[in-house]
Amino acid sequence: MAAKRMRKSLHSRRPWIAISIALVLAFFGWYTGGKFSFDEIFSGIQQTSLPLQGEDETFVYYLDVGQGDSELIRLSNGTNILIDAGTGSTSEALSRYLKNLSIDKIEYVIATHPHEDHIGGMKDIVENFEIGSIYMPKVADSQVPTSKVYENLLGAIDEKGLGITAATAGTIIFEQDDARMEILAPNSEEYSDLNSYSIVTKLTVGEKTFLFTGDAESDSEDEMIELGYDLDADVLKAGHHGSSTSSSLPFLQAVSPQAVIISCGAGNDYGHPHKEVVDRFTEIGAAVYRTDLQGTILARCDGSSITFETDLPSV
Repeated sequence: MAAKRMRKSLHSRRPWIAISIALVLAFFGWYTGGKFSFDEIFSGIQQTSLPLQGEDETFVYYLDVGQGDSELIRLSNGTNILIDAGTGSTSEALSRYLKNLSIDKIEYVIATHPHEDHIGGMKDIVENFEIGSIYMPKVADSQVPTSKVYENLLGAIDEKGLGITAATAGTIIFEQDDARMEILAPNSEEYSDLNSYSIVTKLTVGEKTFLFTGDAESDSEDEMIELGYDLDADVLKAGHHGSSTSSSLPFLQAVSPQAVIISCGAGNDYGHPHKEVVDRFTEIGAAVYRTDLQGTILARCDGSSITFETDLPSV
């Protein structure tokens, strides 16, 4: 495998500075008879604190949504892709976060599988943004969820007159300029666990690659290996929040990532990420990033290199 170049940069926050600015602006608004609100002031501070995207850069945000999953991809040509949308508890905040990034339209929405920590915020996304295509896995009839979260999402999609594209391995979601996204899983019509229905996608930007795995477990990982998919990727979003059900050693060896991102909540009840899995990442020489420790993580890619910024505002 060709050597991969990776640079790491840290983006530190100083909340007390933002608070001081907010207080000064609030006083100025009162003194001048203006109508500044704290919500507007803090929203503006959050917006200006987010990194500016270069015209040749693709941004991949691994959003800190607590014990959940959500990734936002912003291609250099302005196309937006949202993979999962965290839980219902952060749904409104996620919509505000995306609005602060000046996003009005999301061309591709991918709901990896119907668990609340991945689709809990998706209803609000469908309602609050212009949506292009929506991809979801086809689940066996006997396992179709009856949860309110799932039913409400389907209702919002139907009410807006949108359709759902059933994810099929081998499908090219888009291929434009120097960017391409392909579906690598699911590969079976039925699994024993909803996690393994997860849509797995591979994003290629120039010479660099990103793998997004939802909560795909080792049975899905084995299928991708056996079917001969090109799994090699520079950056891997760890499956199932770093659980021992995913990220098997054969899969990691096939992916050979230079960096692994774990999306999980601080002090979560599941013990994610599991120590043995983190040890595996370290053993294969990958840099490990965690949303529970480093907030929202941004990967900036110009097609030939990837740099990371951590401690961006959480959702």
